[in-house]
Amino acid sequence: MTPAVTSRRRASGTGCSPRSSRTSGLSTPNVRAAGRSPASRPRFAGSTRRSPRSSAGSSPARHPATKDGDGCRWDSTPHDPQTRVRFQGVGHVKVKQHRPVVGKVKTVSVKREGKRWYVVLTAEQDRPEPLPKTGSVVGIDLGIANFLADSNGGFVPNPRHGRTAAAKHEAAQQALSRCKRRSKRRREAVERVATLHRKVRCQRLDHAHKIALDLVREHDFIAHEDLKIRNMSKAPTPKPGPETAGAFLPNGAAAKAGLNRSIMDAGWGVFLTILHAKAESAGREVIAVDPRNTSRTCPECGHVAKENRPTQEKFHCVSCGHRAHADVVGASNVLRAGLARRQAQPA
Repeated sequence: MTPAVTSRRRASGTGCSPRSSRTSGLSTPNVRAAGRSPASRPRFAGSTRRSPRSSAGSSPARHPATKDGDGCRWDSTPHDPQTRVRFQGVGHVKVKQHRPVVGKVKTVSVKREGKRWYVVLTAEQDRPEPLPKTGSVVGIDLGIANFLADSNGGFVPNPRHGRTAAAKHEAAQQALSRCKRRSKRRREAVERVATLHRKVRCQRLDHAHKIALDLVREHDFIAHEDLKIRNMSKAPTPKPGPETAGAFLPNGAAAKAGLNRSIMDAGWGVFLTILHAKAESAGREVIAVDPRNTSRTCPECGHVAKENRPTQEKFHCVSCGHRAHADVVGASNVLRAGLARRQAQPA
């Protein structure tokens, strides 16, 4: 494995750490590519130059995972307090390790995000000890106005990281469009846009990790809606005009585009993936239930009608008069369906 880095490039810590060390600049590689003379090898491996050993069309920013010891070695200098990783054809590279590695390292891979380089490790670990039982069960309802509402009446506000950074993204994209191609200013503008996108992604991941960890620590059983996010964020079907050929009737595409943007900004899929992973390692149980009519069913009498939800937030049962927040009602129905599904499962 010969990544497109020089022997003096630094890699940041394992995983996607928000911090990383700056590169010390490009230097001439001390090794020769197999079957090439020094004159035929490029002196500097630029950010847009393809690695000499990479396959056609592959990006120098990503390299396939390699087994530890097969062309690479994690913690190649154990006698030195400075952690290093050794790559075949590159040598020892310093690593800014942001946390200890638990278990036996199986694979090592390298990736680049802008000017930041990361070493990603896959480690084989013993089965973790489950968290102590709390005896608590909860149902959660994901939304846009509130990121999460639980069956106990708690709410988690939606941070809306994408909307908060929208003005900066728009200004950076406009500055990029005005730059001349293949110019230094354009490269700097591309890096600025990538930095803004990376910041929003890290903020979204950080928020999902914190909320999922709180739920796993406090509850033994968690039920959530089995959301089909891909279907929910589809564009509406065009409505051809019945009289004029090539004309279309209004189909609410503009409003649906805004809703789709808010759905993607909330990051439900990332949150549910992290929640399942944390629950499995902590010995908790997570069940997904059918989301149909969860916010239209009265938790007191069981009456189902769309009139039970007159507004986005209010729930008023037309049969028994029960009043509550619509998201809390949905979370309560999700919990009841999750418990029923758990009891129906074979032991």
